Amino acid sequence: QVQLQESGPGLVKPSQILSLTCTVSGGSITTNYYYWSWIRQPPGKGLEYLGSIAYSGSTYYSPSLESRTSISRDTSKNQFTLQLSAVTPEDTAVYYCARGPDHQSLRSRIRAGSLGAVQRADFGSWGQGTQVTVSS
Repeated sequence: QVQLQESGPGLVKPSQILSLTCTVSGGSITTNYYYWSWIRQPPGKGLEYLGSIAYSGSTYYSPSLESRTSISRDTSKNQFTLQLSAVTPEDTAVYYCARGPDHQSLRSRIRAGSLGAVQRADFGSWGQGTQVTVSS
């Protein structure tokens, strides 16, 4: 069974770059035809899709954050990484990495740049989440 684990700093200063890594075990991030995604949940709000990297290495981003978001991978370590630049206190949230989505309708919305709010059931496996606070 695949397992995911987020790692990174819990406190980031405004205007800096938030960088998180997801380490995957029990499965390869290059296995056809999985997607690997980042999602966050700000305090008191729902789950927000940030972006994905596919098994092929193709990347997709939420249009609302695309200008500040970058997702990459290290296949030798079976990890994928989120970088969010120019953070503000509004980026304070619990950040999750997840495998998926698998449903073609959601993947179509990802490729069209129209996926925003998501649900836990949209993704097959989740990391435990990591709290990131943006504060000076």
